[in-house]
Amino acid sequence: MSWDLLGIILAVCAVLCAVGFYKFVYFLSIGYGFAVAGGGIAILVMALINPTETPLWIVAVQAILFLAYGIRLSGFLLVRELKNASFKKTDVAKDTLAKNNEKKMPVFVLATIWVFVSILYTAQVSPMLFRYDNGATDVILPVVGFAISLLGLILESIADNQKSAQKKENPNMVATKGLYRIVRCPNYFGEITFWTGIFVSGITTYSTVGQWITAILAYIAIVYIMFNGAQRLEKRQMARYGDDKAYNDYANKTPIIIPLLPIYHLNNKK
Repeated sequence: MSWDLLGIILAVCAVLCAVGFYKFVYFLSIGYGFAVAGGGIAILVMALINPTETPLWIVAVQAILFLAYGIRLSGFLLVRELKNASFKKTDVAKDTLAKNNEKKMPVFVLATIWVFVSILYTAQVSPMLFRYDNGATDVILPVVGFAISLLGLILESIADNQKSAQKKENPNMVATKGLYRIVRCPNYFGEITFWTGIFVSGITTYSTVGQWITAILAYIAIVYIMFNGAQRLEKRQMARYGDDKAYNDYANKTPIIIPLLPIYHLNNKK
């Protein structure tokens, strides 16, 4: 494994997700999208400057997928932040923020989180780096992986749009139409699908134990994070809609994150 190249990607991811020092949640949201997009572009630049036997178009397509992922995620969140900014200037918002004012995290805690997420994001884009650095020349499995990742991006985009539309129509109920008729967290399922494609695209190129461990741990981490996110979302929804028969009927018959997999709840207390 070329640790120097991995170190370069780590530095890029660390710089781009450092926006989390401005607001903690940015480490895991806007900074996440920035880091993934930046990591992909950095590897493409490496391939342009110092080509290997890996077809350049393979690296380029992978970089485009990472860039599209970053633009979709960070762009969507930035637009939402800008919309919220105008609301925060109102008297109602100021009163709410004053009541819920929390102490800022200590710098050493933020720094620890920053290091951790930088390493995680580097590991997530590492299959692309390993393919380039190992000079892999196969194209079938990468193309299969690209198709899976593209499907994940499409699912996430559709899910976000459908949720926004349904919440405008009925702000007092969770989204239940479209993709949400099939699974309660289609955006999380899309995220898992995207990173499944990334992992699959590198299977034929992992050449060392270190590369396999890095790719596998990154994939396990993102799947765990998505299930944990779905669990926390369900907890919030139960607190708000737990007494609503329509919500309970929907939740009890619709898989929470994986379509057709009969896992309906992730919290012990339903």
